[in-house]
Amino acid sequence: MIRDLHQKLINKEITSVELTEQYFSVIEEKDKEIGAYLTLTKELAMQQARFVDEKISKGEEIDLLAGIPCAIKDNLCVDGYRTTAGSKILDNYIAPYDATVIKRLKESAAVILGKTNMDEFAMGSSTENSAYQITRNPVDTSRVPGGSSGGSIAAVAAGEAVWSLGTDTGGSIRQPASLCGVVGLKPTYGRVSRSGAIAMASSLDQIGPVATSVEDVAIILSRISGQDPMDATTARSGDKKYEDYLTGDITGSIIGVPKEYVESLEGEIKEVFEKSLEKFKSLGAKIETISLPNAQYALPTYYIIMTSEVSSNLARFDGIKYGLKVNDLSESVSELNPNENSNAIPRTLLETYLDTRKIGFGDEVKRRIMLGTYALSSGYYDAYYVKAQKVRALIRKDFEEAFKKVDFIYSPTTPEVAFKIGEKTSDPLKMYLGDIYTVTANMAGVPAISFPIGFQTVEDKDLPIGGQIMGKWFDEEGVLNVAHTYEINK
Repeated sequence: MIRDLHQKLINKEITSVELTEQYFSVIEEKDKEIGAYLTLTKELAMQQARFVDEKISKGEEIDLLAGIPCAIKDNLCVDGYRTTAGSKILDNYIAPYDATVIKRLKESAAVILGKTNMDEFAMGSSTENSAYQITRNPVDTSRVPGGSSGGSIAAVAAGEAVWSLGTDTGGSIRQPASLCGVVGLKPTYGRVSRSGAIAMASSLDQIGPVATSVEDVAIILSRISGQDPMDATTARSGDKKYEDYLTGDITGSIIGVPKEYVESLEGEIKEVFEKSLEKFKSLGAKIETISLPNAQYALPTYYIIMTSEVSSNLARFDGIKYGLKVNDLSESVSELNPNENSNAIPRTLLETYLDTRKIGFGDEVKRRIMLGTYALSSGYYDAYYVKAQKVRALIRKDFEEAFKKVDFIYSPTTPEVAFKIGEKTSDPLKMYLGDIYTVTANMAGVPAISFPIGFQTVEDKDLPIGGQIMGKWFDEEGVLNVAHTYEINK
């Protein structure tokens, strides 16, 4: 889609202003039901669109992303615009700078339509944990879009943006991409700068692109990746045009299927997955069964490490430096102490800390902070956090051994299709199990992409099923090409 729209822009079949206005019209028509956006950046979008149109009118060359409307997850800072991370504690926060990925998009002259809804501080798998609204799956609005990047994915799936950016800590791009039937990529840890992204778990977070095709995802990744002096974890990986690596040929590639991932598959998901394996064989790939023996420990290990880092990262939100402060809201004090005068204010610094966090954070955020603080506490640090890091090293070693035998690892993205809104909110453990196939890529730091491979019919609705390709560290071009080859040969 991006390449086609680019051609229409340079052929003057449509202007970027007209294209941008079209997408704002779609948002106005659909988003009351979908709930993908929290903030629209109309002034910025029109300014960017006019800039692109002026360049075209002068006969100047423009980038592939120039003038193409996109959506941005609301934990990525956009200078001068509200950035909430889906939390009331940042309700009044206006970002004073651009995240590095936003700077790079502005350099490419992409058009930013707005900031999208998300689970609070990216904690969730359904986008039901936002402090503002529930986002609905465009395929079936009675169901969740997945999370935590549910707003970014729903915006693309609903045609409310050409493409979007999300963040992925344990599957937060890939899982909703699977549930909504679009393409989502988690790059290698360090491929894309995290500077300007509001952190959840710093050793796991990665920013990645979402679109309706693998080629579009490759185009976006080319513009946002690369080393950044503002993020010491970014690698000297060099700039690549990933779209140039999409050959459509995977002949001779060896794709490993972990037995631990497929043993529990059943029903239509199993049938669709097995058909996709046959498709890969017909395209010239070799399929081998492999073992990732420590994958069974990935989910509990992930939740110990992630919550520990959450506990540390969210300590900064205390009502003093920025964001919500209970002293600013007399009604907040009334909520905490109904018997007190509404004009009362906390008397001590500690009360300000505690009351601000009590009101500002939602239940899931509080749950994870408490779990992480417990895991890091004296007497439990070695028993939980240190042991989890040791298991993480074993999981990475499993991948190293597997990649000596195979080129790529393939699995379903999720163990089930999109579930009903409210179906799992009362049982966090059931919600956490939705990440069972995706967390290993974050634990090991490898690139992983989710792309549509079929459907499961539920209540007369064809609900999307995603397949996940994981590759060697910094082999995004290979991962993208495998998914692209499958996509163009459906």
